Amino acid sequence: MSSDLPKPDHARNMRLVGYSDQGGRPDGVQVMVHRGYAYVGHIFSKGFSVIDVRDPSDPKFVKYMPAPPNTWTLHLQAFDDLLLVINNKDMFAQPDLADEKAYYKGSVDQHAQPEAATRNWTAGLAVYDISKGDEPRQIGFMPVEGTGLHRLWYAGGRWAYASALLDGFSDYILITIDMQDPKKPQLAGKYWLPGMNVAAGEKANWPMKNGRFGLHHAIIHDDIAYCSWRDACLVVVDVSDKANPRQLVHKVWAPPFGGGTHNALPLPDRNLLIVVDETVLDNQEDGFKPIWVFDNQVKSNPISIATFPPPADKDYLAVGGHFGPHNIHENRPGSFVSSELIFSTYQNAGVRVYDIRDQFRPSEVAAFVPPPPKKWVDPRPNRPIVLHSADVFVDKNGICYATDFSAGLYIIEYQG
Repeated sequence: MSSDLPKPDHARNMRLVGYSDQGGRPDGVQVMVHRGYAYVGHIFSKGFSVIDVRDPSDPKFVKYMPAPPNTWTLHLQAFDDLLLVINNKDMFAQPDLADEKAYYKGSVDQHAQPEAATRNWTAGLAVYDISKGDEPRQIGFMPVEGTGLHRLWYAGGRWAYASALLDGFSDYILITIDMQDPKKPQLAGKYWLPGMNVAAGEKANWPMKNGRFGLHHAIIHDDIAYCSWRDACLVVVDVSDKANPRQLVHKVWAPPFGGGTHNALPLPDRNLLIVVDETVLDNQEDGFKPIWVFDNQVKSNPISIATFPPPADKDYLAVGGHFGPHNIHENRPGSFVSSELIFSTYQNAGVRVYDIRDQFRPSEVAAFVPPPPKKWVDPRPNRPIVLHSADVFVDKNGICYATDFSAGLYIIEYQG
């Protein structure tokens, strides 16, 4: 490891090979690595950045693509010559949502739906041509009426899928997007949990002030959308009819567990489903959040069979900030695809790798914990200055790219 690279706080079976401060904007959420370029969506700096990682040991910042005013572009998807980028109201910029409890523990529609004439943000889906990887060029936009989109799934072809907070709904719902003409994406269909369509007079059967009953995002395989519905947990939706998605099953485990479901990754060759519950509050105030293994042999009845062990090399709860899962590598086509190794970010406990060859006894086989950030860019008051590993993308060579809310892009080699 080069002497000028940051020294990890802990490393096992993983080696730091490269680092980038992303052109002085070290905050990042979702990262896509595509044809030798990393595209990083920012959470506080707005916009997204492009980094040349063709040599992972020598990443080079290429350019910053600013977001429209008052707009988040923290999630994105790259496939073939297209980069899809969400446009959503910058939620954390609002004083009433600077406290995470307000953002994660109640419906967000009340914060985001003033009269259309007073809206000062951009809501919808931006489409970029990345046939020249270092020169993203916007070619299309799909506007929506509402707060905007949160996260996407696009793996090529005609259809994309997103979570969207639209006027009249209590929180984010599932939408299908027709990408037949990338210059003019079209919203094709919607699915929501009964009770979310407030404008239609639906009444929720859950305590609206005690959780977020909104879609984080879906991962799609064989026309089935595995939807992580935050505190409403797992919702499996048949999207074979793009205009009229229909629910197959809704599994709820909050309470007694804390909810915050963030990823639901199908492993079709093994009929398994890896489900991540995101820790969203400091010091595990929202409870222990596991990574679950579900048996998915019967698509209408997935059953939990195991949980991943939490990091045990240090008392990370004592470190402060968020200790718990956030994200996993999602086996995107063209990237590292495995039904035996799961790569996860664990916020203040860095990146963790798990062996699930025995699905009933997952085990940690590697870890990489970067040092605390040197530059703090989170503008929210009273935040502890600690590591916050956000997302991990693993390329086909097994090189991991991990973002942080404040500490830049870490490029790590898995040595297991």
